[in-house]
Amino acid sequence: MEKVISYMKRRPVFSSIVFSMGLGLVLYILDKAMRAGEGLMPTAFTFIDIFELLVVIFITGACVVYPGVLTLINIVSVFRLPKTEHHKKSVRRFEYITILLGLLYSWIYAWILSDISWDAEWSKQLYDPQVHQPLWTGAVPTFIVLCLAGGVGYFVLSRLKVEKTPPLVIVSAMAAMYLGVFESVMWCIQFLGGEYLLLGSDWTNVLLCLLPFNFIMISIKIIRLKIYEWNAMKEQKEQEREALEEKTVWNFLNKKLMNAANWPVLAFLLMWPLLGILLCILLLFGQKPDYVIKVFTETAQWQLSQQTAPPNLPSHHGHYLCTVAACGHEKLVKPIRMGERHGNTIVVNRQLCIANAFEQILEEKTPGFHKHVRHFYDTYGFPIAVLIRTKWAADLVYLLMKPLEWMFLIVIYFCDVKPENRIAVQYLPKGGKG
Repeated sequence: MEKVISYMKRRPVFSSIVFSMGLGLVLYILDKAMRAGEGLMPTAFTFIDIFELLVVIFITGACVVYPGVLTLINIVSVFRLPKTEHHKKSVRRFEYITILLGLLYSWIYAWILSDISWDAEWSKQLYDPQVHQPLWTGAVPTFIVLCLAGGVGYFVLSRLKVEKTPPLVIVSAMAAMYLGVFESVMWCIQFLGGEYLLLGSDWTNVLLCLLPFNFIMISIKIIRLKIYEWNAMKEQKEQEREALEEKTVWNFLNKKLMNAANWPVLAFLLMWPLLGILLCILLLFGQKPDYVIKVFTETAQWQLSQQTAPPNLPSHHGHYLCTVAACGHEKLVKPIRMGERHGNTIVVNRQLCIANAFEQILEEKTPGFHKHVRHFYDTYGFPIAVLIRTKWAADLVYLLMKPLEWMFLIVIYFCDVKPENRIAVQYLPKGGKG
């Protein structure tokens, strides 16, 4: 046991990965046991079973367990500062991994798993279960710049050695990092509340708060660490005594700066002129000072939102091409008008009209074959529609349906005297079947 603990101390990053994968295996076995109701493992494994096992363990360990492990490590690091150089390097590696994986996982959570329409401003009509953007598009550049300032401040502060760095540089890096912390706090407040959380969202909005929460923990830890390192220097008291020899304003300020306990407050004061400089630069690119707050308030359905969005129209998961027309990027799926299906208002594009016109021809010419086609569509169309949760997924389905759309169009032109008229009247009131 002592050898295992010793190895984990020498290889903490590798050990954390192995632990996450091991816990992923345990969760997989428990899940199998609960589902099967008998025994923990099957008596024999096929190649497919082994492949499934490896994939599930990797996904569970890497995407579910490991983010929690990193979060726990960062929380512990706030209260247990690294003292040795090896410990400091290990903690820094965990910080870098947290930020890099946090960016990757946040992208996955945001664009693949969530129902958020990131380009839909509060006034846009959406369909269930879509949710409007949590960050106002017009002010996103301001948000990004402040986040980058926080990231740069963290990187500078994590790499510098306090014994070789002027205190003003340290305080300036802290001030920049405060801007990132501010945006992180606002992000968490925005996501941990509002209609999206209350209505249920598979907790993807909570997952989206992992990276900003970890950045807050990392910032607190690194500020404490730099203050500890500065106070540990033997030269500090001598410098403070030299600063007291002459009673001038500069010596007074220097004395305050040399006292590491003052750094958090000084960084907070320095944050404001730094913010002013960044806002002046952003002003040249059309961004306004109040966009710092408006990026969160010019939204709907979120905790800090000040706008009221139009109510969502009913979901059209019964017809996945309806979902594609409503949810895909407009430049690609090209919606042409509103239509009506089963008494509900829907968005109609040409692909949807062609598919419905083709089905009408099948029903007219081959009613027996149409029943089989309709049964197949009803069986598999709904599960596919449920998976279309993002614009990118809708775009992918639209592109995959393109060859079928062309085939449908050829059939329509061969079977109908006025094919374009048939296509045009689809989903008009008392129109197509869907």
